[in-house]
Amino acid sequence: MRRMPQARGHKARYREEAFYDLERIAKQRIEERQMRLKSNNVYIGSKIFECQYISKQYDDVVIMKDFYYNFSRFEKMGIVGSNGTGKSTFLKMLLGLVQPDEGRFDIGDTVRFGYFSQEGLQFDESQKVIDVVRNIAEYIDMGGGKHFTATQFLQYFLFTPEQQHNYVYKLSGGERRKLYLCTVLMKNPNFLVLDEPTNDLDIVTLQILEEYLQDFPGCVIVVSHDRYFMDKVVDHLLVFKGNGEIKDFPGNYTQYREWLTLQPKETSEKVQKEQKTVRENKNRGDVNGKRKMTYKEKYEFERLEKEIAALEEEQHQLEEALCSGSLSIDELTEKSKLLPQLKDELDEKTMRWLELSEIEN
Repeated sequence: MRRMPQARGHKARYREEAFYDLERIAKQRIEERQMRLKSNNVYIGSKIFECQYISKQYDDVVIMKDFYYNFSRFEKMGIVGSNGTGKSTFLKMLLGLVQPDEGRFDIGDTVRFGYFSQEGLQFDESQKVIDVVRNIAEYIDMGGGKHFTATQFLQYFLFTPEQQHNYVYKLSGGERRKLYLCTVLMKNPNFLVLDEPTNDLDIVTLQILEEYLQDFPGCVIVVSHDRYFMDKVVDHLLVFKGNGEIKDFPGNYTQYREWLTLQPKETSEKVQKEQKTVRENKNRGDVNGKRKMTYKEKYEFERLEKEIAALEEEQHQLEEALCSGSLSIDELTEKSKLLPQLKDELDEKTMRWLELSEIEN
């Protein structure tokens, strides 16, 4: 939107207004959160981290190419993109677990990372749940003079006193993920890096985590395919499109989808010529060229829009039923099993919708 239009090319006025309205709302949300969090007097310096022209690739797969970004204080960033586009690799480079091919990360002296990863679920199964947390800290500072003991913090994340004195080996997969999350938070970091934190967590725990992150007095980066979770937590997105292309978008996941639908269809004569050349190259076997949607893809795109809307409504109804308190044990069990399946299907269709939306219609 900020590029000057090329000769005889222009953007519709309503699209420009929609973009700038969205940007204004996103910035206002960031500023309001910054004012609220500064009142907690949690110490984190103004310098967070700076990506200084990072490049990384594995064989022929380009993850990043000369990527620059300066992360600001109290920022809440979401990272989205298809599998294999480099989201987790970016986090590992930030944390120093993977080295970039070129460039460097300049990280502030006051930054204390807390990293929740898909591979980090490791416990001594002979320990009790409460001892796992107490081995990290006896209490956690919540900011504003508020403290939680290890027991209170576990209760906050719905571990009953009986569960707290159970051995780790007795926990279910979801309970282990929840305990792992508690151990990360009990280290009292001021910068949380969360890689797919919503996997295997029940609805109530997800709501608690959303509230915790919304008022977390520090910085957050979240990688997730859970659009509802991202909408409630993040201020803006890094969209990993593959082949080293990364887009910084000033809004949440839902706003990004809406923004995609506002993209102008008209192009300048120069761009049209470039597209014609690309199509000709594709016909000669250049698979990297952009192209127009086929009739089949247009049909699929329209069908996906309807299916996604129906799935979102079904998910909303299912979550309301689960939170109503009126279900029997059997009904609660059945619907609890159905919800993650529904989310997986919704994520899969949403990612396909995003892929198709980037093809010229």
